[in-house]
Amino acid sequence: MNLVEEESDPKKDHINEIILSEDVQRAIEQVLQSSDPLDQPDFNPTDYINQLFPNEQSLSNINEVIAKMECDISLIDDNIRSVVRGQVNTGENGRVALKEAQQSLTQLFSLITDIKSRAEKTEDMVKEITRDIKQLDSAKNNLTYAITTLNHLHMLVGGVENLKRLSERRQYGEVLNPLQAIIEVNQHFQQYSEISQIQTLSAQVQQIQSELATQITDDFKNFFSPTSHSNANRMTLTQLKDACQVASVLDKPVKKNILKWFINLQLQEYVQLFHENQDIAWLDKIDKRYAWVKRHLLDFEEKFGTVFPTDWEVSERITVQFCSVTRDELSKIVARRRTEIDVKLLLFAIQKTANFEQLLDKRFNGTTLVEATSEEVRQERGSFTNLIGSCFKPYLDIYTDSIDRELAALIEQFAQQNQQMVVPKEINPGIIPNCADLFVFYKKCMVQCMQLSNEKPMYDLVLLFKRYLREYAIKVLEARIPKPQPPNSTTSSISSSMSLLTKDFQNLSTAAGQVIHNFLKEGETPRFSSEDMRKICYILATAEYCLETVQQLEDKLKEKIDKQYIAKVDLSDEKDVYHRIISNCIQLLVHDLDAACEQSLLLMTKIAWHSISNVGDQSGFVNQIITNLKQTVPVIRDNLANSRKYYTQFCHKFVNSFIPKYINTLYRLRPTSSGSSSASGSAALVASASSSSISEGANGASTGGNILGCEQLLLDTHSLKTVLMDLPSIGSQVQRKPPASFTKVVVKGMAKAEMIIKVVMQPIHPASLYIEQYLKLMPESNVVEFHKILEMKNVRKIEQQQLVEAYKRACPQHQQQQQPQHQQTTASSSASGTLGASGGENSGSAPQTSETISGGNSTQSQQIAAAAAAISGAGSSIMALGDSLMDKGRIKKIENLIKNRLPN
Repeated sequence: MNLVEEESDPKKDHINEIILSEDVQRAIEQVLQSSDPLDQPDFNPTDYINQLFPNEQSLSNINEVIAKMECDISLIDDNIRSVVRGQVNTGENGRVALKEAQQSLTQLFSLITDIKSRAEKTEDMVKEITRDIKQLDSAKNNLTYAITTLNHLHMLVGGVENLKRLSERRQYGEVLNPLQAIIEVNQHFQQYSEISQIQTLSAQVQQIQSELATQITDDFKNFFSPTSHSNANRMTLTQLKDACQVASVLDKPVKKNILKWFINLQLQEYVQLFHENQDIAWLDKIDKRYAWVKRHLLDFEEKFGTVFPTDWEVSERITVQFCSVTRDELSKIVARRRTEIDVKLLLFAIQKTANFEQLLDKRFNGTTLVEATSEEVRQERGSFTNLIGSCFKPYLDIYTDSIDRELAALIEQFAQQNQQMVVPKEINPGIIPNCADLFVFYKKCMVQCMQLSNEKPMYDLVLLFKRYLREYAIKVLEARIPKPQPPNSTTSSISSSMSLLTKDFQNLSTAAGQVIHNFLKEGETPRFSSEDMRKICYILATAEYCLETVQQLEDKLKEKIDKQYIAKVDLSDEKDVYHRIISNCIQLLVHDLDAACEQSLLLMTKIAWHSISNVGDQSGFVNQIITNLKQTVPVIRDNLANSRKYYTQFCHKFVNSFIPKYINTLYRLRPTSSGSSSASGSAALVASASSSSISEGANGASTGGNILGCEQLLLDTHSLKTVLMDLPSIGSQVQRKPPASFTKVVVKGMAKAEMIIKVVMQPIHPASLYIEQYLKLMPESNVVEFHKILEMKNVRKIEQQQLVEAYKRACPQHQQQQQPQHQQTTASSSASGTLGASGGENSGSAPQTSETISGGNSTQSQQIAAAAAAISGAGSSIMALGDSLMDKGRIKKIENLIKNRLPN
């Protein structure tokens, strides 16, 4: 309990509260650091008293507390008084200090003013002292300039006379230094050109330069003229060397004209010797041109190499002019005699020219090429490359035409070789050797064309490469892909079978079964031999190599060709051709293995599943499928060891083809029965030819019955699933985990097959429970599949309609929308299985297989389908007649009926 309570009376505190800002408060705390509660800015008297006297017992020492506070108050009062007294004289002291500061500033200003006035007086004194010195210095400069000018004038006047005398005597060695000095002095006096005497002297200097230029040019012509050897006044080589030095000092046109005349003189013999009418001027002797200039340059440098200054680059100038003349002459002669040029001659000329240009690049630095007037030379400034060879560029189509002919012959040679193509015996034989030969030839052509030109000829070569890549694919690879030939004796075999039927009436059932067996055997898809499969893998590996190499070829061509053609280099069409070959090879391998499995699926349809009394090991058709896989897949795997991705693609395509066929075969089975047995083997096949017997059996079947057939099918399906999961490594000692995408396809497809069998095993009563179980097991099904499953269960037509209506009400709407698509698929399947539609559940897939074999041969397919219909009709008629066939009077009628239904 607090002894002091706060009161609400506003008059309790008559002392005004002092509120200080935060900055002032922080400053006070920094100066007067104290932990006393009385010094805190948020001091509360009530809280402080309650802290001193928390209870009534603490009031016993109140007197001591009051005495202590009174002592503190006295101490504070003393401090306040001392501070107040100390501040009494503060104002007076401040005024005295301010006055002293003002006096100091006044004294400082007066000192600065005095210093400034003294500096001005000193500056005036210095100017007065140096005034005479400046005048003397200016006079000295003027005098020096006047003396220099007079000396130059004296040199100019005396030099002009001296130059006239020396030039008349042709003393060019002594003329050089005075001439340089006079030219410089004359340039100095150009600012005084308004003075008549200076004008006269300048005109004399110009006249002397002109006379020297004419005189030196005439001396050069006289020295190198044919008659100069007998002339007594002929200049010496030393004088000629000094004349060249003088010509370098004179105007540039003097040197240029002398060089032009001299170079033309040096090449005069070459122009006459290699005139276009001369035999030596033709391309087959082009190396003689280059041999001539080599000899001439050696002779020139030996005789006159020391005469001409080094910076004149006379040898290089002669060579550049030689190249220009040669290019023009070759252009004219090649244009005139184009028909006489063959590729061998053209390449010879280009090679010799390129070698000569490379030699020139090593010998000269190319500084004089800048002065060339030819536009072609300017493009190759600083290099002799194509300085002559550019004249051959318009005729490089001769080269590309030759490459065209060589490639055509090479492809024909490869095609002839492949007619006797033998796959190497070792495992993984690699690629066809001539494929590597083709790309080696391509590389050689590309390198050779790069030396000739990387512009339009290179692009023409690209077009040739594209064309013959397609030719190689069609004539060499596609032409050698094995193609199984469908049997041509189908009709004759059927006729012989029918003859057997008419002859053997003692065992009619066996005879009819033999007829259908012969037909099915004739309808089997021809299988590839092991050698054919190795050939297909051999071609596939070659196509893969071509595909990879074509991509590398495209990249290299884009790297080498000129920029303007890069966008036009596109080998995508050629790569598509090899992609197609690879896809065709894979499809052939898949179809071959698929055909082998179809016979096993046909055997599957001949088993009386509804009559199975116990579930044992896997069925015979499963063993056949496994045997076919173990015989075929290892051969393909070993021969595609270096093409793993395409082997994996083969496995993908096979399971995508086999699993739907297996499921369609399941739909054709009747694995459940109320206990009635049916014939098996060939007798079952003949019995199935009677549609009336099938209908009665179906309508009489009960929804519940023997499901051991379903259990056996479930076991067989699981066995197939296990084998297919291991398909990539089947028959291999090295086990590899199959790709996840492959495993997913197998699991999904075979799971559907298992669900179909499990649905068939379920009783259909009550209907609502059956449909509920059906939707759980097959959530992605549709009405068509539901109807097929009811057929597998031998449900009566009336009950089927009721169950279908109930299914439509129960299944989601989107599954019903998928029905038309599945109906189209079912229709196409039934169209390809004419025999199955006519012969009941035991009919095989022979017509479908026959259609697959025939490919685009529609006539043969129609004949086979007609034959199948005839056999089916004959079987139905035979079963309908029954025992009355023993009547000999009706045998003739049966023969006529069969003959009428056979194809003509």
